Amino acid sequence: MGSFSIWHWLIVLLVVILIFGTKKLRNMGSDLGGAMKGFKEGMRSEPEVSKDDTHKQVEQGGQTIEGEVKDKSHTNA
Repeated sequence: MGSFSIWHWLIVLLVVILIFGTKKLRNMGSDLGGAMKGFKEGMRSEPEVSKDDTHKQVEQGGQTIEGEVKDKSHTNA
């Protein structure tokens, strides 16, 4: 039960090609490559937030409610 020889891998490759066909394997390879490229670009670039965007978020944040806590204890009746 050691490692497989080159003949085992060639037979496996031949069976995979017969089942899926070369066109479908080529499409799957290009789709996988495109997905990996998109993932790498997404990890590399960080979304930039300008000062105007943060200022707009503060303006839309809502109202500040001021108050004072009289008693922190909770009573269960």
